[in-house]
Amino acid sequence: MLYLASKSPRRRELLTRLGLEFGVLDLDVPEHRQPNEPALEYVRRVAREKAGAGLLQVLGNPTALVLGSDTEVVLDDEVFGKPRDADDAAAMLRKLSGRTHQVISAVSLVSRSREAQALSVSQVSFAELDEATIARYVASGEPEGKAGAYAIQGGAEVFVRHLAGSYSGVMGLPLHETSRLLREFGVGG
Repeated sequence: MLYLASKSPRRRELLTRLGLEFGVLDLDVPEHRQPNEPALEYVRRVAREKAGAGLLQVLGNPTALVLGSDTEVVLDDEVFGKPRDADDAAAMLRKLSGRTHQVISAVSLVSRSREAQALSVSQVSFAELDEATIARYVASGEPEGKAGAYAIQGGAEVFVRHLAGSYSGVMGLPLHETSRLLREFGVGG
């Protein structure tokens, strides 16, 4: 049985696109970057910790596979997690305005006897955003709960001048990498 260790409705939606049946595990894993931890390793670690915490919830199922994922926006080695409030969201968007940032998504798949991980790194270039645009977007509420304070599949899609990488990875679950991992574990076609 496949489980998704995530509260994210976007990850559920994306995993559904693969045509698989899965359960959803509701868990809270702290997402705090360690001092001097490289952004890439931070994202990998959090994805592993989510999958591992999920596996602990379903240990009674010997065939359980748990998928954990983490996605972060990174600019100049600064990790832009989910904004604390509207002011924090606006500050993030100001920093991203007119710049190219990375969106790093790690996917971990674990069972009782095996663990594997895949990584997707996308480059996203934003147009220049004026204060009125930032204020309107923040007022929409969409930045809440989104890494980097934006949703590429929502109103922020118009901010993106160029994307090199995985659209689904920027949304929160890189489908190519996820599908490849699942096939390695004998799930999917």
